[in-house]
Amino acid sequence: MESLKLKRRRIYPAAIAASLVCSIALSGCGAVPAAKEVGQKPAASGNEAGGPPVEVKIMSAFTSANPPDPNGEVQKAIEKATNTKLSIQWVSANNYKERLNVSLASGDIPDVIMIDDPFSSMFRTMVKQDAFWDITPLYSKYPNISKQVAPVAWESTKMQDGKNYGIPRPRGAEGARYFVLRKDWLDKLSLKVPTTTDELYAAMKAFKEKDPDGNGKADTIGFTGNVTATDMGTLGVIVNSFTGAAGNWKEQDGKLVYTDLIPETRQALEFLNKAYKEGLIPADFASLKASQVDEIFASGKAGMLADKTGNMQEMISKLGKIDTTVHDHQAFYPVTSINQFNPKGPGFLGMLAISKRVPEAKLNTILSMIDKWMSPEVFDLQTWGIEGTHYTVKDGKKELLKDKYTASGIDNYNQIVYVADPYANSLHRNFPQNSIDVYTKLQDERAKTSSADASVGLYSDTFQSYGPELAKQAQDMKTKVILGVVPITAWDDYVNQLKSNPQMTKIVQEINDSYKQRSAGK
Repeated sequence: MESLKLKRRRIYPAAIAASLVCSIALSGCGAVPAAKEVGQKPAASGNEAGGPPVEVKIMSAFTSANPPDPNGEVQKAIEKATNTKLSIQWVSANNYKERLNVSLASGDIPDVIMIDDPFSSMFRTMVKQDAFWDITPLYSKYPNISKQVAPVAWESTKMQDGKNYGIPRPRGAEGARYFVLRKDWLDKLSLKVPTTTDELYAAMKAFKEKDPDGNGKADTIGFTGNVTATDMGTLGVIVNSFTGAAGNWKEQDGKLVYTDLIPETRQALEFLNKAYKEGLIPADFASLKASQVDEIFASGKAGMLADKTGNMQEMISKLGKIDTTVHDHQAFYPVTSINQFNPKGPGFLGMLAISKRVPEAKLNTILSMIDKWMSPEVFDLQTWGIEGTHYTVKDGKKELLKDKYTASGIDNYNQIVYVADPYANSLHRNFPQNSIDVYTKLQDERAKTSSADASVGLYSDTFQSYGPELAKQAQDMKTKVILGVVPITAWDDYVNQLKSNPQMTKIVQEINDSYKQRSAGK
């Protein structure tokens, strides 16, 4: 394909086009006008100064049947509150990545753009080409932006120079997916909530062998989980509990080590192989889909699964139809830690980047707009809509008019600005107060030992090409070891080969170089 003909001077190399996925192949890009670095909050302008509404162009995804009406009551209310005129280009989530790549490669970037993957080769390259504002010296000056995004999200989304080139779209960091077990089964069998992998195995074994559901049949298992072709799936929480790492890399003595190379992964595989032989995990774990894993738990046949307690609302209704003793959240209990470990989430899902074509004065306007949008009174507009149109109030409580709310598509504004309840992973809006109190305290307890994935956002050029093959090879070997198709010594042989693999050696070096560079940029 010939280079796009743009009026702007071309500065992006053909390497940008090469980073496009699938069939997209663009080789020309537009330059970004030079703009000075900012180290302080610019003077008030536009919406801050009470002047006329400022037009802000935005591109983001919509996930429902239709995007919101630009002339609808909710958008008008958001615009009034932020003193802006929003020009939103909504793109279906089904092809957002493709459209995003085209927009980035062509240089046709709106004022604000939702970046679904801030670590893609394309976005990294654009950052190096000075296409987006560095907001590191600014975001702390905006109370809602700085406080509503978890510190781990700001840290995880730093580029290699240690700077933030976008506002993370916040998600709860604490209370990430981990072990949730049947507390009623534990109580019946006089067992304590496990805190070590040995105690975890004992509980799994008891759930299998001691008839916890009291039906007189040997028809239950300890833990329901699965693996995929490239990772450990929900069985991964067991491996993580041995390695003490939320991902595939663990910090040791100031360096990151690949967890497949450490003894704890071997121990986890021995644990799972024994559990498989004793029937404590699903016999068909290697082929189960995520929905099937959940169904085993929902049907009352498993004592544990990997999930967030905030998702237990649906489990209560499903299990209650099978087991009448399950009628509230007291039947479920989240494990706070195993071997003094539990995972912390990254605290974000994508981010909002601001084009460097935006002048500094307007940069301030946009940051002020987002900050105001994140305030409770404005964010509430997309959460509930307009009273009488999208919700009603009964006995002082809001009740959604679900059909009208869904049809309006206003929940898609969450794809632009989102405010995450820090307890969203652990709680549900329909939980009774006693459950809210219990799960809140348990999340606070988990926060004392939670650990985030230290490798999020790190870059290895070698991993980009070799990583997919590495993941498949490693998972194939792990699955075979768990099934008993090969002995544990086969894993030892694999690890020894991996240690001497020059590509693996290069990946370890590049990841650690990236880790040091990001840390140095703090």
